[in-house]
Amino acid sequence: MGDFCDIFRPLGLTLLRLAVGVIFLYHGSAKLSDLHQWTQNFVHMGFPAYTAYVIGSLEAVGGALLILGLFSRIFALLLAGDMLVALLKVHLPGGPIWNVGRYELVMLLSAASFAIFAHGAGPWSVDAALFRGSAGRGRARAARR
Repeated sequence: MGDFCDIFRPLGLTLLRLAVGVIFLYHGSAKLSDLHQWTQNFVHMGFPAYTAYVIGSLEAVGGALLILGLFSRIFALLLAGDMLVALLKVHLPGGPIWNVGRYELVMLLSAASFAIFAHGAGPWSVDAALFRGSAGRGRARAARR
């Protein structure tokens, strides 16, 4: 069964990357389109006001780059960290840990972003098209060792 499932790995990774990218692009764009409100929200949550600009930009740009599959590992790690901070500093202190409905999306986005960081953008991405040659040489070098 493993060989059969492995056939779908590129599709699964691509779908995960696209879904996570769309969600981050949506939420980042929402923050950037209403910066006044989001600046107040971030201050209320205990962050400096400029955090709304940084996080909104990171989520919008990072989401767009994940959709393209460009610099995916770098931005996936940054977005995983963004969601981990949100989980630990904003969502979990807000009530009992068993109230998963408060933080399920943040937790899932952090884990999914980290999975993209760990596995890369996949073969159907700009990263694969741009860096295929160098990635192949790196694997060949590692295999000779």
